[in-house]
Amino acid sequence: MDAVFKALADSNRRRLLDSLNARDGQSLRELCGELEMSRQAVSKHLATLEAVNLVTTVRRGRQKLHYLNPIPINDIAERWIGRYHGRRVGMLAELKDTLEEAMTKPEFVYTTYIATTPQRLWRALTEPAFIRQWFEETGPESDWQVGSPVKWSSAPGQPPLDLDQVVLESDPPRRLSYTWHTYQPEHQEMFGWSDEHLAELRNEPRSIVTFDIEPTGDTVKLTVTHHGFEAETEMLRAVSQGWPILLSNLKSLLETGRTLQLHETGKAGS
Repeated sequence: MDAVFKALADSNRRRLLDSLNARDGQSLRELCGELEMSRQAVSKHLATLEAVNLVTTVRRGRQKLHYLNPIPINDIAERWIGRYHGRRVGMLAELKDTLEEAMTKPEFVYTTYIATTPQRLWRALTEPAFIRQWFEETGPESDWQVGSPVKWSSAPGQPPLDLDQVVLESDPPRRLSYTWHTYQPEHQEMFGWSDEHLAELRNEPRSIVTFDIEPTGDTVKLTVTHHGFEAETEMLRAVSQGWPILLSNLKSLLETGRTLQLHETGKAGS
């Protein structure tokens, strides 16, 4: 946590974060152009921000794109909320604002570091007994072979639903990717949508979630990319709010054996 505060102490690094907050997924060249700093200076500041997990990167062909990562903000909020209860409401509001500001991008990118092994993390992403814990009794089920259906367990004891999701990539324990479900009747009931609005929303292209697993010393770097959105949509809003909560649960489960037991409306679009 001290390293995060130290990284934020530099005004140029804060400007970089402001730029990514305004427009996420920028290349090094784009950031250099906006901030009028040398390529070497920007690269050095980005490396510092990436080292403390305030910025995460994703390769798109030959380009390296940079994204603002809300995890350290979430960690700071949890740390200080737990110690100073009197500031709970204000700090939660600040966290909510930070996450909502990041939702203007056409994809969601989230990185966390977990004290576990790639193999155990893969099990947590693919085995129903693991998934039901950090997804809080729901979640995807599949044999995780490319082309296989990904069914959705909506409630304990109920048979999984086939929502036309499919496995796109499966490379254990390095990479997993599958299509996401579209809007369901429970979403209509939850948000009070009309039949016409639900039908309109279902015309949106189906999104894709990808998990990249990379060992880094004694920890594992997990990058979750949820993309395929045409613009800011109801589904993008839902996954942008839901994934940080679910992945905090996953991290806590693997590191402590317990989840955080957080309940939020619309988590990960489920």
